Amino acid sequence: MKIQFPDGAVREYEAGILVGDIAGDISQGLKRNSLGAVVNEQTMGMQEAINEDAAVRFVNFDDEEGRDIFHHTSAHIMALAVQRLFPDVKFAIGPAIKDGFYYDFDTEHRFTPEDLEAIEEEMKKIVSENHVLERYEMPRNEALEYFQKEGEVFKVDLIENLPEDAVISFYKLGDFVDLCKGPHLYDLKKVKAIKLLSIAGAYWRGDEKNKMLQRIYGTSFEKKKDLEEYLNRLEEAKKRDHRKLGKELGLFTMHEEGPGFPFFHPKGMVVRNELENFWKEVHTQEGYGEIKTPIILSEALWHQSGHWDHYQDNMYFTKIDEGEYAIKPMNCPGSILVYKSDLHSYRDLPLKMGELGLVHRHELSGALHGLFRVRAFTQDDAHLFMLPSQIKDEIVKIIELADYFYKVFGFEYHVELSTKPENAMGSDADWEVATNGLIEALKAKDINYILNEGDGAFYGPKIDFHLKDAIGRTWQCGTIQLDFQMPERFDLSYIDETGEKARPVMVHRTILGSIERFLGILIEHFEGKFPAWIAPVQVRVLPISDRFNEAGQDLVNQLKAEGIRAELDNRAEKIGFKIRSAQVEKIPYSLILGEKEIENGTVSVRKRDLGDLGSMEGSAFIEQLTEEIKEKKY
Repeated sequence: MKIQFPDGAVREYEAGILVGDIAGDISQGLKRNSLGAVVNEQTMGMQEAINEDAAVRFVNFDDEEGRDIFHHTSAHIMALAVQRLFPDVKFAIGPAIKDGFYYDFDTEHRFTPEDLEAIEEEMKKIVSENHVLERYEMPRNEALEYFQKEGEVFKVDLIENLPEDAVISFYKLGDFVDLCKGPHLYDLKKVKAIKLLSIAGAYWRGDEKNKMLQRIYGTSFEKKKDLEEYLNRLEEAKKRDHRKLGKELGLFTMHEEGPGFPFFHPKGMVVRNELENFWKEVHTQEGYGEIKTPIILSEALWHQSGHWDHYQDNMYFTKIDEGEYAIKPMNCPGSILVYKSDLHSYRDLPLKMGELGLVHRHELSGALHGLFRVRAFTQDDAHLFMLPSQIKDEIVKIIELADYFYKVFGFEYHVELSTKPENAMGSDADWEVATNGLIEALKAKDINYILNEGDGAFYGPKIDFHLKDAIGRTWQCGTIQLDFQMPERFDLSYIDETGEKARPVMVHRTILGSIERFLGILIEHFEGKFPAWIAPVQVRVLPISDRFNEAGQDLVNQLKAEGIRAELDNRAEKIGFKIRSAQVEKIPYSLILGEKEIENGTVSVRKRDLGDLGSMEGSAFIEQLTEEIKEKKY
């Protein structure tokens, strides 16, 4: 059989050769450094055999596939450690996740932070024992019999949901045997740094009707230095936690009376309104018309759109006048009804409709997380209806619009392209045209992208924007989805140049993604230190003593008259206390006012993080700050 490598070189091997043996044939250095390989787009471990012609790319810890192999193996190391320390344990699943791994356990013992330390030490001991991971296969009925005998009810449940003719792979690590697709490391030599991070509850199969299990999260690295850097990033992330800062800065809170439904406070609404006003201003300039559609629409509409078949488990329902209705989880059907309310000519297209639309989606209570995962949120949606010939140019304009928004906040980003999923609606031909349209737009902007095969929306392929924040984390925000299916299902049309009806193409897109989630990202990105243009309070005036309060109020009034959000700190406190308070509340500018400043007609300016900027005339400060706000400097 023929094996092709990324540089185009081809070598021939006997069928059944192990991935590791191919690496060793190329060089022993490659074999030492590789954790596995991507073989015909499937990740495989070094101990797995290749039986047909294949394209092979070896991976290490720098590759996502390599890290997944490394972390998946680490989950098995943890499982063996738990088995040794708590022999009654039953095992559920233990996958690799972003930046680490977890395993779900069922045991009468309630894990504690002290247990994590003991498990971690046992894991280090296991690594030192020089184990090799053994992979073997078993027919479904034998695998079922094996786990029934072991009393592993969760493994039995998994096997019972596999086809009758399935051949099931196992991995053995010491005394721990797991039903597992893999892939895994060949041995444990490279696992040099391990840290168990937290304990959480998790329902079996993510269903709250099932048993609650105990989940232990951890991470691992090849080098202790990399682990230390990662733990430092985690500490930095804790300091930036938007839930903590949101409460401290008076932006928003969450309450048991409305789980998953955020409560925005006055200062939070200032930030939100500034963001939404910016969004509206830019979209008006770009030719979008703003619409608003109802949050409750008939159940029949969601059958027609296809959401009923693909999304009903995440929807809320109600009955009105004996009719069945749903609270919208997405805005697109409402936009379609607005389009259908008028006749359109080809001269009207592209038609661009933007909506800051409130949607509701049912999320499991355990998945809720501040503003990042909520049950009600506002999408900055827009839906574009266009001619097929306009696809490339309009997608390019959306990419440019997204780029502008992200640069305003100082975000770097990368782009991913997702193609047709298994549950897709529509023909292969439509999907090919749609996917090529997105690719052509990306090429026109000379944008490199990551390809995610089979990860598109059920109605069309999509481009996703992943923003990189101040501490290196990435967040998927904007998306562009090209859709040939909704226009067909809703019989959308326009009158073409010949006077005949024709079908428009529809684009679904967001830039921010969700206002709530984007606000959470901004809080953490800036650590609550918002740029002046979006800060809840832009200036705080600090009189040195009570006798300067009246002059301070006059200055506040002057600032407000210029459209600057200002407030007076007239508390009977020392000026040092007032300065520290303004710093803690992360206010961009503090103006200190005393006898000298009043005599000279100046203010003493302090800027957040930079400290004392010296004295300047009030009018000069106002002019400078107004320009900073106008230019949206960050």
